[in-house]
Formats: sequence, structure tokens, C-alpha cells
Amino acid sequence: MLKIEHLRKTFNAGTVNEKTAVENLDLMLEDGDFVTVIGSNGSGKSTLLNLIAGVYAPDEGRIVLDDVDLTPMPEHKRAKYLGRVFQDPMMGTAASMMIEENLALAYRRGLRRTLRFGIPAEERARYRELLASLDLGLEDRMTSKVGLLSGGQRQALTLLMATLRKPELLLLDEHTAALDPKTAAKVLQLTTEVVNRDHLTTLMVTHNMRDAIAYGNRLIMMNAGKIVVNISGEEKKHLTVRDLLDKFEVTNDSMILPEV
Repeated sequence: MLKIEHLRKTFNAGTVNEKTAVENLDLMLEDGDFVTVIGSNGSGKSTLLNLIAGVYAPDEGRIVLDDVDLTPMPEHKRAKYLGRVFQDPMMGTAASMMIEENLALAYRRGLRRTLRFGIPAEERARYRELLASLDLGLEDRMTSKVGLLSGGQRQALTLLMATLRKPELLLLDEHTAALDPKTAAKVLQLTTEVVNRDHLTTLMVTHNMRDAIAYGNRLIMMNAGKIVVNISGEEKKHLTVRDLLDKFEVTNDSMILPEV
């Protein structure tokens, strides 16, 4: 489904601030894999997602998604293949537009745009049904401006927008880090429901070790731009926080550990 080969990215090359963020990274995801990505600050987690999304161009390597080589594609052309939810709830939505308008924009992602005005009644009915599934009361606020929503409501809406057209790959970049624990748990629950319902291949970056263990069928740990641990199957099912802490310590004693 996703094949990453020999990926490399260095920032500020040839200067005193040179930093290799991703170093000769290889990764393969099967269709339907839900992979959690954990690592300390600066380990390359978000850079990996940005390389896949096309925010940065790699110095070396290839990114192939379902037999489509994304490597030469600019960010806007990759949009029809990818869905993404960011850490900041303010990103991913247009605050000055209504909820239904944001959904309409997301629904048309990757499609040819026309001059037709308005949202058809059947499309609006579908949005209402999908919003009702979030159990946040947003189906009764479809004409409200998104800027009036709470952080958790915006993040849930962004998740819905990112998966409205069932992307080939869903990228979640610490999408609950800015939320309070109760709201974060709700968004993670919604994430699991959407991913399982639509059988979405997913990469979820997190700083929380408990979440990395609890969610998904695979877990990878990054350090210094490389994947240093790759756990799946029965090993992941029986993984504990203590096991993960031990693996961090074995990998690099100087690492700043993520949250427990």
C-alpha cells in the first residue's frame, strides 16, 4: 500500500545548523495498517509525515502509494490521495466559513471544480448524517461558523473532512496533543471508529506511549531520523509502557522520552 525507500532529508545543508531529520528510512505499510509512530522531539516523526504529504521534497528516496509514485508530485496534487489532521485544531478548517461549507470543500478535494453555486439537498443530508455520528450536536449547527467551535469539535470536524472521500492514506500528526484529556479520548475514539469503518491505512504520530500501545496494529519508534523499533501482531498486543521505556533506553540513553 505504502512503500518508502531510502528516504533522506537534511535541513540547512552545508551550514552550522545542518540537521539530518530523516536518514535512509525504509517503511512498508499494508492495506488497512494502522501504525502509531512514537519518538522523542527531533526524532523525525513530523518530518516523515511532511515528506509523505509533499510539504518537503526529499533529498533522496522514493514514496510510492498504491503503485503511484508521489515523489515528484507537488503537495496540492497529492491531496486527492491523502487525508491529514494536524496538531493545531485551527488548521485544516476555514474558521470564517460554515460547517457545511467546510465539508463541501473537503468533499470536492481532488475533483474538478465548477461554477455551480450551493450545496445540493442530498449532499447536505449526508453531511447531517455524518455529523450526527460524531455525537457532538454539530448536525444542528451546520450553518455555524467553524471559528465558533471548541478545539475538540474542530478536531473532530477536521477528522471527518480528512476522511470524507476515503483517502488512500490518513496522516494524523499528534492530532490530540492540544486537547484536554477527556476531549482527546473522545477524538481518539472517533478516530478508531472512522479508521475501522472505512478500513483506512493510517499513520498516527503521538507523544503518548499509552496511546501508541492502545491504538493500531503496528507501532514504530523513531530516533535520529531512523526507525529503530517496529512492533506488530502479538508482540504489540502484549506490549506495556515499561517494555517501551526499556526499548527507548536501549536505543539511546540520551533521548528525552515521550509522555507516559
